[in-house]
Amino acid sequence: MDRRAFVSGITLGLLAAPLAVEAQQPTKIARIGYLSLNLIPNRHLREAFRQGLRDVGYVEGRNVVIEYRDAEGKPERLPALAAELVALKVDVIVTGGGTPPALVAKQATKTIPIVFASAPDPVVDGLVTSLARPGGNVTGSSNLNPELVGKCLEQLTQAVPRVSRVAILWQPGFTDERTDKDMLKAADVGARALGVALQVVEARGPADIDRAFSDMTRARASALTVLPSAMRFTERRRLVDLAAKNRLPAVYAQGEFVEAGGLMSYGPSLADLFRRAATYVDKILKGAKPSDLAVQQPTKFELVINLKTAKALGLTIPPSLLQRADQVIE
Repeated sequence: MDRRAFVSGITLGLLAAPLAVEAQQPTKIARIGYLSLNLIPNRHLREAFRQGLRDVGYVEGRNVVIEYRDAEGKPERLPALAAELVALKVDVIVTGGGTPPALVAKQATKTIPIVFASAPDPVVDGLVTSLARPGGNVTGSSNLNPELVGKCLEQLTQAVPRVSRVAILWQPGFTDERTDKDMLKAADVGARALGVALQVVEARGPADIDRAFSDMTRARASALTVLPSAMRFTERRRLVDLAAKNRLPAVYAQGEFVEAGGLMSYGPSLADLFRRAATYVDKILKGAKPSDLAVQQPTKFELVINLKTAKALGLTIPPSLLQRADQVIE
């Protein structure tokens, strides 16, 4: 072999060696904290988030680790769980269960980025400074609950044209006082425009639900709308069963209620919001700052109708409403 060629080959090999070693360095494993108010009944939302991660190239156990923390429906447990995630020095915290977990996470850290999967009014609730420029270390998705209350009532009265009195079930304190007032005001304005009377019924926790339905019955409510909250979402099967028992046609804000046997729903797809949260996690892991990521607005709204439930209630859903439905359960 020519000596110069031999030396040249060694030199090139030595130069290439560091590049080969560098190429073989393991990819950094991202660590995500997932703080949930109630994980088990809402596992499909966790799965939607994980699917969103897979869509942008993250596979749990390969290049991402997710530290799950579940308050099991007990808000008082959230601060300790958030502190655990902060102590683990996760790269980003994702919160599920509305505003409370996001607020607790924000109080626990001013440096770790936080992405809330859904919140009714993140500005009023103190999560962000504005939707366009969140500021600080928090961003996420709004589910526009106040604006949708009137639309839910409209869909309900189209399905039940002769309804005269609608009970509205809400959970005081789930969101900021101003957001609560905005939702109730939107319900009142919508009811007046539709010519129906409203009966506001409170249920602060699961123990209040049976009493709330007794109040509706005594007041002779002929239909029901359920305002969104994490507690009601977790208790959705019980709410649906009580509505059926009391023969109350009901409209909900999430399709999961209809899948559980409720009559109808209109609102943003929560699963879609959780999938989209993964895109913000991806951006943050690649260097984006939460303060520069505008709060996302829902882009997918769903009208879901359960014909089996309608039949059990003796209702005939108008064809015009069925044609607009995104999903009809038979």
